[in-house]
Amino acid sequence: MDLAQQLSTLAERRHFLRQTGVGLGAIAMNRLCGRQTHGEESALPHFAPKAKRVIFLFMAGAPSQLDLYDYKPGLADKFKQPLPDEVRDGQRLTAMTTGKTHLVQPSMFKFAQQGEGGLWMSELLPQLSTVADDLCFIKSMHTDAINHDPGKTLICTGSEIPGKPSLGAWLSYGLGAMNRDLPDFIVLNSAFWSGDKVNVQALYSRLWGTGFLPSRHQGVLFQAAGDPVLFLSNPGGVSRRGRKAMLDLVGRLNARHAEEIGDPEIQTTIAQQEMAFRMQASVPELTDISGEPEHILELYGDEVHKSGSFARNCLLARRMVERNVRFIQLYHRGWDHHSNLPRKMRAQAGDIDRPAAALVKDLKRRGLLADTLVVCSGEFGRTVYCQGKQTREDYGRDHHPRCFTAWLAGGGIRGGISHGQTDEYSYNVVDQDGRKTTRFEDDAVHVRDLNATILHQLGIDHQRLTFPFQGLDQKLTGVVEAHVVKKILV
Repeated sequence: MDLAQQLSTLAERRHFLRQTGVGLGAIAMNRLCGRQTHGEESALPHFAPKAKRVIFLFMAGAPSQLDLYDYKPGLADKFKQPLPDEVRDGQRLTAMTTGKTHLVQPSMFKFAQQGEGGLWMSELLPQLSTVADDLCFIKSMHTDAINHDPGKTLICTGSEIPGKPSLGAWLSYGLGAMNRDLPDFIVLNSAFWSGDKVNVQALYSRLWGTGFLPSRHQGVLFQAAGDPVLFLSNPGGVSRRGRKAMLDLVGRLNARHAEEIGDPEIQTTIAQQEMAFRMQASVPELTDISGEPEHILELYGDEVHKSGSFARNCLLARRMVERNVRFIQLYHRGWDHHSNLPRKMRAQAGDIDRPAAALVKDLKRRGLLADTLVVCSGEFGRTVYCQGKQTREDYGRDHHPRCFTAWLAGGGIRGGISHGQTDEYSYNVVDQDGRKTTRFEDDAVHVRDLNATILHQLGIDHQRLTFPFQGLDQKLTGVVEAHVVKKILV
């Protein structure tokens, strides 16, 4: 293509953008105002939201629901008995337990009813038990994936296939920013955990990525050591004034290039460079907890003084909520307990119990829990049958997608209740008559239903939050039917 043809093409692009009324300025303004650009039908929010923000506590590796939330006292009499064939019902297994004898393993931990709602909770969660009346347990969660990578990808992005936008990215895209000095979507990966430090599943940036959405909606990972955000500090010899002058010049050059090319990603680059400059002031203030009262630090526990700990990250999440960050995702790893589960589970639960309870209490005392939705879940559950050693006090459990427990608090969720139920083995979701089911009408909740419910609480109809890609109006909940779990809503 010669120079004349190139100039003609550029002119046609500029003419098209002007004539259609969705020039780059309009696109940017729509994003800032939280509106989509392909139709008034999609204007967000679709209805009055109950929540403004989300904190998602992701327990990577899949905690055992049997040892934390799903009390099954009848299993004590079934120790080392074979799991009945009609219970397993032909379910596919992982390679770790295929062809082996599947013997029942009850939990060794004591359970007690907590709060006015009488929620059964493990002795491993004494602090979380003190906020039982703020919690909603969904015991009938189920998923499609039996291995970690697709399981985490499914719950975080709505699809087992990598490359789809994450939940936080969808919220950033749909609702826009509430704080111009901080990202819409922040990720905190806890650097310390006390349980299994060997069999730890990897985390990967696509879990908080944007997929086919504009890249400005990418989750920003805060680092546990050094600058919270890479390259946030100015290099030696560069002043803040000099950095601003440089960014202004680069911004003008990028704006000229955007006008010539018509690529919205250039506008993203400009916006993110400006955001990065503002973050040089906002992020150090956000992450400095030295001004927190001593009684608040004590509430979160001694680990709050360790940068990158789950306790510190929970406190940072509360500070982010105060500053109107839209979506905060905390990852806590080390929950993949195929062996030595009791020892590892004590340590893991000890890591999260006090900080998670403190987060709920702290938000509630400040009047923030009412419009902040807190979600805690892993990617799937664990089996009732044993893996590895099998004694009353030493055992492991394999992956189990058929049922697991998630809990929610705040943001228009009813507290002190339990939704859905499992059979006597915590192996299948069952209806009120004890029959195996995966039907939403029988209170079974797929991970897609959980995501649809999260969107709903922020005022979003999951069917209408779409983005055109590869000939399809893409959605977080995909093309398979998903539902809002209205029974748990206030």
